[in-house]
Amino acid sequence: MIKNLLLTAASIGLLVGCSKIETEGENNASAPDMAAVCTPADMVLTNGVVYTVNENNPNAEAIAIKDSKFIYVGDNDGSARYACGDANVIDLGGQAVYPGLIDSHGHISGVGFREVNLNLQGIESLAEMLAAVKAYADANPDQTWINGRGWIEKVWPEARFPSRQDLDAIVPDRPVTLRRADGHALVANTMALEAAGVTGTSENPVGGHINLDENGDPTGMLIDTAMRYMSGLIPAPTREQTKNAIQKGTERNVSLGWTGFQNAGSSYEAFEMMKELHAEGKLAHRVYDAMGFGDSSARLIAEGAQIDPTDYLTVRDIKAVMDGALGSRGAAFIEPYADEDTVGLMRYTVDQLTPMLIGALKAGIQVETHAIGDDANRKVLDAYEVALNTVPKSERVVNDPRWRIEHAQNVQPNDVDRFIDLDIIPSMQASHAIGDLHFAGDRLGQERLANAYLWRTFIDKGAIVPGGSDQPVEIGDPRIEFYAAVARKDLNGFSGEGWHPELAVTREESLKMLTIWGAYAAFQENTLGSIEVGKWADVSVFDKDWMTIPLDEIMSSESTLTIVHGDIKHQK
Repeated sequence: MIKNLLLTAASIGLLVGCSKIETEGENNASAPDMAAVCTPADMVLTNGVVYTVNENNPNAEAIAIKDSKFIYVGDNDGSARYACGDANVIDLGGQAVYPGLIDSHGHISGVGFREVNLNLQGIESLAEMLAAVKAYADANPDQTWINGRGWIEKVWPEARFPSRQDLDAIVPDRPVTLRRADGHALVANTMALEAAGVTGTSENPVGGHINLDENGDPTGMLIDTAMRYMSGLIPAPTREQTKNAIQKGTERNVSLGWTGFQNAGSSYEAFEMMKELHAEGKLAHRVYDAMGFGDSSARLIAEGAQIDPTDYLTVRDIKAVMDGALGSRGAAFIEPYADEDTVGLMRYTVDQLTPMLIGALKAGIQVETHAIGDDANRKVLDAYEVALNTVPKSERVVNDPRWRIEHAQNVQPNDVDRFIDLDIIPSMQASHAIGDLHFAGDRLGQERLANAYLWRTFIDKGAIVPGGSDQPVEIGDPRIEFYAAVARKDLNGFSGEGWHPELAVTREESLKMLTIWGAYAAFQENTLGSIEVGKWADVSVFDKDWMTIPLDEIMSSESTLTIVHGDIKHQK
């Protein structure tokens, strides 16, 4: 993948009803001789500081939108031609304008359920979490099972996982299960463990682990696939609740400035709900959907992709999960963890992944695979290489499959080169690094931190690095993702020992991670990801300019206007 190919992606072949001469004039600033001619737009944004992410026309003051596309990008004088008739003219007063921000990795129903269920995100101690759970249980006496998500112990003064005894002390009369923020572990109280039949002699499933105490009894912590012991016991949400959660998730996202969302792991049932919401005008932003590895992925390979010509709701991707998370020691490493005698958990072998990969390659289906540890990344690359070498290009629907590895958090140097050689996209979430810096050194030791969160290394070697948030694992705020990639520090300005500040990226690169590179990762760089005439009109406006203000002011900026497909979805 050559970066310059994306940076010069112009609107060739996208223009409708405009001659080449007109287009060049409208993209290249003013056209005062034509200002008197009224060509009314649907919407005109003026007096903005516009970052187009288009190398040929990188900055502008105004844009015009008609029929869901950009029809003008240039200076204020030139925009006068379009600010007539019934055009909605918005004076931005010097606010910063970016191409619509794309979250390249998240879980949309989880985002919505976090908004309406027991949300433990941001809690800073075990004691605080227990108080929140008790308060929720007391306020909801009719709930037969208390279920929550979002805790993470990395900044807790107690410096340990919660236990079943902790939960028993506050809710002894109902089952309780609380999922860790990363989604790769949960803690259960004694009633929940008994309901699931989990004891000290229960079998650890492949890719999972039941943590035991010094007496050989369950601590309450179930890691990765061991969480399946609770499957079918935790009350499942209704279809209407799930549909509502998806809607709430998209509404929250546009309020933060996101215009596009790549949903990492879905089902056909959820996709149908998104289609219904879209038809009802309630799907607030674009969704690029990935079916989960299993029955849904097999169906996608058999039936083929559903590609929306408006790029609003598409499914053409498969999501697999190779290992667990670093914090719960489920990420799979070549060498054991520094703070426990384990190498983590691998969910699949290369041989188990390969048949699906071959089928996807022949059907023109993209694949993205979760891999955090260096061994998981290596094994996914091994499987990708086998499939790519097995299926000749003559048997592929798409010659450029744009397969991805999600997270790619710890990668050995020779495997970085394999990413480049195999044309694999490292899809990364900068917020993971600024969260993990509080414990990664303990988990891995200082030496392995040199292989962690290699955004700069991948970019310098020519990779496209789309940026996401992995919400609800993380907060899901684009300001955090932009800041984290540039600062490589936590939100308090702290950076741990050996955290390699030289691996941070520039502001321009961080913006590309959240725009054009995200579009590329979904085969949409010709229609999304930059502000260019002929592209779909997605815009994110903030009251402060991320490209120029001090880094410590980014989090005080506010999303003031979010436009998706030419429609205002959020305005403050």
